[in-house]
Amino acid sequence: MHQTILILDFGSQYTQLIARRIRELNVYCEIHPWNKIPELTENIKGVILSGSPFSVRDVDSPKPDLSRIKGKLPLLGICYGAQYLAHHFGGEVMPSNTREYGRAHLKYVDASNTLTKGMTNDSQVWMSHGDSIQKIPDHYRIIASTEDVKIAGYHIEGESTYAIQFHPEVYHSTEGKMLLQNFVYELSGCSGDWTPDSFVEETTRNLQKELGQDKVILGLSGGVDSSVAAVLLHKAIGENLYCIFVDNGLLRKNEFESVLESYKNMGLNVKGVDASEKFYEALKNETDPERKRKAIGRVFVEVFDEESKKVEGAKWLGQGTIYPDVIESVSATGGPSQTIKSHHNVGGLPDYMKLKVVEPLRLLFKDEVRRIGKSLHIDQRILGRHPFPGPGLGIRILGEVTKEKVRILQEVDAIFIDSLKEDGLYNDVWQAGAIFLPIQSVGVMGDERTYENAVALRAVTSTDGMTADWCHLPYEFLAKVSNRIINQVKGINRVTYDISSKPPATIEWE
Repeated sequence: MHQTILILDFGSQYTQLIARRIRELNVYCEIHPWNKIPELTENIKGVILSGSPFSVRDVDSPKPDLSRIKGKLPLLGICYGAQYLAHHFGGEVMPSNTREYGRAHLKYVDASNTLTKGMTNDSQVWMSHGDSIQKIPDHYRIIASTEDVKIAGYHIEGESTYAIQFHPEVYHSTEGKMLLQNFVYELSGCSGDWTPDSFVEETTRNLQKELGQDKVILGLSGGVDSSVAAVLLHKAIGENLYCIFVDNGLLRKNEFESVLESYKNMGLNVKGVDASEKFYEALKNETDPERKRKAIGRVFVEVFDEESKKVEGAKWLGQGTIYPDVIESVSATGGPSQTIKSHHNVGGLPDYMKLKVVEPLRLLFKDEVRRIGKSLHIDQRILGRHPFPGPGLGIRILGEVTKEKVRILQEVDAIFIDSLKEDGLYNDVWQAGAIFLPIQSVGVMGDERTYENAVALRAVTSTDGMTADWCHLPYEFLAKVSNRIINQVKGINRVTYDISSKPPATIEWE
């Protein structure tokens, strides 16, 4: 068992970032709902309380039972967690005069305290709260302050319990990694035994134990996730892995043929299936984005059900599901929080399909998947590929999906992606693609008036897909790409560039 940091989730949008930052320190961590605290086994070395959209003063706010944790294990409260540890143990939390959100700077930090050791005055931190801690009990000692927040961090004397009002997990907290490192290494005693090599070794062993001699069918998509999942499963069970690469008619230009060939060169047992017409038929007259996703997912399962029957004795379906897929499809807290969007490969299979699901990457973030792939010596041309959504171009065509719209968007997308590569910009972008807009606009070509389609180009920078910033591509590059698209792709007369970040927007438009 790995040394583990337990993260109790109160529904914060940043909870997953806490986990990522801890994993980056080569320390394993798990997220659990605040009201479903697991058994505190010997491998759990410390506990972190996340932020929350709730106020501790709300009647229905989360109230965790910390009797087995506080004073017994190293404990760090972040934002809501800090306010809870103050409010429910004799302090006072009140609404702030103004909402404290965004960048702030520490004007005081106790460099002698183990949690804040190495941090400096004036370092930038990220605030996101509507309440402030106004009073703390006598045995609570302030270890950090900003200009506007006197109690920005404190330590409960006599126990290894700490709390901070700011978010160290957010990139804008410039010394946040140092604080988290102090907590997991200095206070919790972790040694950093969570590495790509250890994950590969343990996952391979666990897969061999779980699957035995069973046959597994894996759906390949051409992306990083399914490719790493395939190689990992192949390492564990060899020829008992049967890979199926489905052409849903919604892939990028020439992707089906080129990716299928690369998989065969990797030594995988793979079969290509052209099911594009089935997907087109399922999407006919459908314009609602969620129903389109559901339709694509339904046909995806139907194709696999049909193909699975051709593999005698197959008992498992392998999938490249990763953590952000799960997070965005299912409430992280197990509560009634809103689903942002459904993912075609999350949630298991219908009862009639007699295959169990194996998802070796389910608890990994995208950047971790790439590190695992590197440990498995997978070709960098595959590991370096931009993420591509499971429903493919089906969710990049707003409105009804038709074969002709797919053809047009494939041409546009190819020009955009090829241009990024030609200009040495591809690796500076986390994900890029084109969106077919459900509008037409007036244009002029030569002496003729046109009334044709518009597309939007989208390029973002990110590390895990949980948050993303729009990519500041050079104007000259965008002008060149726009010109090429309009001149070379019949049916397009207008190109726009999406400058929205996540949040509030999502990376995909649907």
